[in-house]
Amino acid sequence: MPTTICRLYDSHADARRVIIALEVAGLPPSETSMISNNSDTWYSATESTNVVPLRKPRTSSETARDRKFEGAAVGAAIGATAATAASLVTMLALPGIGAVVGVGWLAAMLGSMAIGGVTGGLLGALTNAGISEEDAHVFAEGVRRGGTLVASRVPPADVPRIEPIMNRSAVRLQERCELYRRSGWQAFDPTAVPYTADQVRNERALHAN
Repeated sequence: MPTTICRLYDSHADARRVIIALEVAGLPPSETSMISNNSDTWYSATESTNVVPLRKPRTSSETARDRKFEGAAVGAAIGATAATAASLVTMLALPGIGAVVGVGWLAAMLGSMAIGGVTGGLLGALTNAGISEEDAHVFAEGVRRGGTLVASRVPPADVPRIEPIMNRSAVRLQERCELYRRSGWQAFDPTAVPYTADQVRNERALHAN
C-alpha cells in the first residue's frame, strides 16, 4: 500500500520545482498532486508557460549530483507545455481556504467530494489519504494562509529516496504549528473567512527567504 507524503511550501514556485524533481526521479506524475492558494490569482488559465527556473544551491553541502539532478529537472520543465499543464489543472473553492489551483489525484478527490456534497474539504481529504489529523490541520491552515501543498503517493521502499526531494525548501511543520499557536491559533476552521489577496501576499512575504 502506498505511503502518502505531504509537504508545505511558502512559495508555489518551490512546490513546482519539487514536482518536476519528483518526475525526474521516476515518480509517476499520476502519484503527485499539488494544492495551492490562488486568492491572489498567481495562476491563470492564460499562463503562457509552466517553466520554473531552479535556484542555485543555497548551501555548501549541495553535491555535484544534486546540481546534475536539477539540470535534468530544467530539461523536464522546458519539455512541458502550457496546454499540457492546463489540461491537468482544477480550479476549486475550498471551505475556509477560498480559491485554490489544484493538480493531480488530491485535486480530483476534492472535486469529487464537492460534486457529491461530501463535507470535509482539504482537511477530510488529507486524513482520508492517511495524513494524521494533527498534521492535516497545519497543512490546511498553511494553504489557507497562502501556502502550497504537495502530496505524493509513494511505495514504502521508495520513501527514503523521495522524502529528501520533497524536503527541499519545505516548511518545517512543527515549527510552523508552534508559530501559529503563539498567535492564538488552535486548529483549522473550515467555517473561517478565507484570507484576502493582500493577506495572502503579506503572509508569503513574512516567510520569504
